[in-house]
Amino acid sequence: MIATALQPRDARSGPAIGIWVKLATAESTEIIAAAGFDFCVVDMEHTLLSTESVYQHIVVGSASGIQVLVRVPEVAGAVIQRVLDAGAAGVVVPHVDTAADAESASSACRFAPAGHRGSGGTSRRGGWGARPRDHYLEDIGLCVPQIESSRAVGNVESIVTTPGVSAVMLGPADLGLDRRRDGNLPSVQQQAGRVRTVARQNGIPVGVACTAKSLPDAVSQGYDFIVCGNDSTLLSNSARETISALRVLLAVRDESRPGKPGKVGRNP
Repeated sequence: MIATALQPRDARSGPAIGIWVKLATAESTEIIAAAGFDFCVVDMEHTLLSTESVYQHIVVGSASGIQVLVRVPEVAGAVIQRVLDAGAAGVVVPHVDTAADAESASSACRFAPAGHRGSGGTSRRGGWGARPRDHYLEDIGLCVPQIESSRAVGNVESIVTTPGVSAVMLGPADLGLDRRRDGNLPSVQQQAGRVRTVARQNGIPVGVACTAKSLPDAVSQGYDFIVCGNDSTLLSNSARETISALRVLLAVRDESRPGKPGKVGRNP
């Protein structure tokens, strides 16, 4: 499934490029898909998105030809099961620090005997009950732990070798917070390099979250998939750029206007 969900949609080489979805409106996912992103990750960790909003993103994304993953709030089996049964391509699981955390996430994604996920064949993923049961039980989706602490970096080999882990994703921002707590830790770049090396040695795809400014560095470092930017910041940036350009235009027009009156109270 990793080949389906986290590879480019077209024939180009290089990493798959995704984006965070943080707004409730399903049009975000439709616009992202039309723009050409390879996948998106609906963020339940750092937003107040409801399960109903997440479900709308999954449905619209599926219809628009883009893979939709969901970043769940925590390693919680109930949330993981619900979004997978809703049809999400997989889950991104934050703050996976140990092999035990990775096993909990993997187990929540998989059915017995490999895991403890409950059967919900009448769900959307089960074709509302019409899908053959063995197909439903085999289609478990992706389990992508996030490596975002120095503790996780130290345990990365046991995390990536946990059965059922599909890929790992680096969280540089939270690694940077660890460095603020303990300046003796290796740099974020050094820790990221260790994660990439160990993941590749074990045949596990590795991704990263980054900004548009740092995208060239992420591409040059050879990540298999990259989550770059988010819908709310794109809207914010565009809104501020537009109003700034408008203010400059109006100021220039005002300055060049013939017979422009002086300020109130100014002596001639």
